[in-house]
Amino acid sequence: MNYTVMIPAAGSGKRMGAGQNKLFLEIGGLPILYHTVSVFLEDPHCEEIIIAVKPEEQTVIKEMLARSDKGKIITFVKGGGERQNSVAACIETYEGNGIVLVHDAARPFLDSSVIRKLVSTANEKGAAIAAVRAKDTIKLAANNVVQQTLDRENLWLVQTPQAFRYELLKRASDAAVREGFLGTDESMLVERIGYSVQIVEGSYDNVKMTTQEDLAIGEVLLERRK
Repeated sequence: MNYTVMIPAAGSGKRMGAGQNKLFLEIGGLPILYHTVSVFLEDPHCEEIIIAVKPEEQTVIKEMLARSDKGKIITFVKGGGERQNSVAACIETYEGNGIVLVHDAARPFLDSSVIRKLVSTANEKGAAIAAVRAKDTIKLAANNVVQQTLDRENLWLVQTPQAFRYELLKRASDAAVREGFLGTDESMLVERIGYSVQIVEGSYDNVKMTTQEDLAIGEVLLERRK
């Protein structure tokens, strides 16, 4: 089943401490964003890629992605100050009515088999997210004092992509904008309008490049994939 992917790529990456958009930092000699978008450029089921960017970075990103031209439609939109604003801009630009994915630009090690499962589940159920089971014991604390030890069996670490029927995602996004609600991911917006979100088990390799340590992990993952 075909889909469109929306990629918010207008962040600053302050936690990386790179002094520039972290998506331009390289893994294996190529920018993080290049690796991420290439996953979808090479997927025959991806019909369109919509990327939210800073206007001043659009030209350099276009040139970056031209290295891997697969004849895929890539649409650029102006990103917002928050991730949610960037995704909303992508939603408004999309002209179809199928399955849409939202994927973090800083997650370059996505497995295509997870994409297929997400698209299939979202088509059947409406909304699906990639996630992995928590490995560590997790404590709920207040003022550095443990209040409760949570049951690890019921805890999942949420990743992207997150997949939705377009009309459901748009309805959730519009409601959040109208009510001034800012969520941490798209599934949270869907949950708050009363819809269930299904979990598709992802991969621990699907690491988000957030800190300098993550870049080192990325080099190892890339070498292993080679």
